[in-house]
Amino acid sequence: MRLHSPKWKTHKVSEVFQLPEEFVVRVAGWVHVVRDLGGIVFLLLRDSDGLVQVVASKSELGDESFNKFKDLRPETVVSIEGRVKKSPKAPGGVEVRAHAIEVLNKALVPPHLEPASRSRLTLDERLDNRVVDLRKPRNIAIFKFQSALLKYIREFLNENGFVEVFTPKLIATATEGGAALFPIAYFDMEAFLAQSPQLYKEQLSSVFERVYEIGPLFRAEESQTDRHVSEYVGVDVEVAFATYEEVMELLEELLVYSASKAFEELEGELKRAELSCLKLERPFPRITYDEALSILAKSGVRIEWGEDLSTEAERKLGEVFKGPYFIVDWPTRTKPFYIMPKPENPEVSLSFDLMIGRMEVASGGQRIHDKDLLISRLKSSGLEPESFKHHLKCFEWGMPPHSGWGLGLARLVMVLLGLSDIREAILYPRDRWRLVP
Repeated sequence: MRLHSPKWKTHKVSEVFQLPEEFVVRVAGWVHVVRDLGGIVFLLLRDSDGLVQVVASKSELGDESFNKFKDLRPETVVSIEGRVKKSPKAPGGVEVRAHAIEVLNKALVPPHLEPASRSRLTLDERLDNRVVDLRKPRNIAIFKFQSALLKYIREFLNENGFVEVFTPKLIATATEGGAALFPIAYFDMEAFLAQSPQLYKEQLSSVFERVYEIGPLFRAEESQTDRHVSEYVGVDVEVAFATYEEVMELLEELLVYSASKAFEELEGELKRAELSCLKLERPFPRITYDEALSILAKSGVRIEWGEDLSTEAERKLGEVFKGPYFIVDWPTRTKPFYIMPKPENPEVSLSFDLMIGRMEVASGGQRIHDKDLLISRLKSSGLEPESFKHHLKCFEWGMPPHSGWGLGLARLVMVLLGLSDIREAILYPRDRWRLVP
């Protein structure tokens, strides 16, 4: 479906390269780079699909139109009419010879934000001027890939009988107990922003059996690292009558399918942006928590049994396992209260983390479906069962065995595309020190 108006734009930039020579075209977008060579002006015109060279000649345009080209600054919005010409020296071998221009909106971009200077900016400087930064072809490619990834995640889950759900983001109590919450004003009641849909998706597994949610989540993270933010998009799945091994298999299949399809769709654009996608192949290796500690000990990193893995430990394991791998059977005390302990050894849980290199990307396991055991785990985790009374009621009404996982979208994009900071994979990131723009 063509939505742009032909009075400004007859073709997207990417379509120009498929048109016959001498075809009259109108393209619209942003001035990316402009070079004034006296009687000729060269510019790269950018839209959300790519870049095309436009050539403006004074001898062909006359003074009035040509002066409009000479006065252009980067990020000015223009509509240009011209003829398609083959040119071996032009990017992609094609250019547009201009014979008319309409300046739709002038830009007053500071010099340090212009394309030639942006590579020298720090990430924080780029984020302070995010909308300009996002126009870089590299960033456009990142977020198109993210969009395609989500499309194929939904496609995979929908085709496998899942129901997409939307749970509250205003909640009255902690979902996972330990995670810091953002309190908010909610009339005369205490309320928080949700840090997980966990309890709701468990309840809904007793209704639809297979559910998933893709939505924003909030954690009051004090951590200032390249992989922590305060607001992110989570992909959460819950399945009734499934073990933790089965939802691990589901996660494997989903990631291999969605990542390969997204890369296939955007391979050309990613390559032009000098980005590549990590190839995921099944099966993902699986090691137990105990085996992870043994590997770490041989590398000189000692973790006491029952402790979570340190950043250094995750980095060391990432040197051993370059791609995705599961760490399974974590100590029960390292996991949230709703994770099922092993019946034969309650100190160990039916749980897993999915790691890609040094990064934890997803976490999951089998959930407790017995009310008495859940109450016991709440108490041993230092939580008050009364605060979870509405959730506990559901366990009196026929809660099936169920398992699931939660995945951070930005972390997934970060590791698949090899980005250095999670904030590069979020349009407008929020962290400990950033609330604008």
